[in-house]
Amino acid sequence: MARDPSFVLRYLAEVEELAEDVLAARQQIVDLDVKRNRNREALRALHKNPEPGGKAMVCFGNMFVELPAAQTQDMLRKDQEHLDEEINKLRKELRVKVNRLYEAQGKPELKGFNLNPMSAEEMKLINRILEG
Repeated sequence: MARDPSFVLRYLAEVEELAEDVLAARQQIVDLDVKRNRNREALRALHKNPEPGGKAMVCFGNMFVELPAAQTQDMLRKDQEHLDEEINKLRKELRVKVNRLYEAQGKPELKGFNLNPMSAEEMKLINRILEG
């Protein structure tokens, strides 16, 4: 069956755009995860070397600033929470983008892709049930 070349071109452009969105979202998740790991390392280093009233050197862009260690830890914890929220939001959006891409390609929706992990409370209940 012959198709209109302009239709095929529009279809390919749409699929390419959806694929680019998926790849960009994945890369953004990776970049945020790298930053989250660096923050985790910094928090661990501050936790290992607790000096009462101690100072910590923090890099902001191209300059280093000396801040109280407690303030630095609070700042890093807040940044960690923000990064966790952002990564979770991007992962949820990624699921939708991947499904749109598969739909545009005429492929069936991924099975099990919309699963969410169980919460700690749900796991405790399951363990109680299994223990009897």
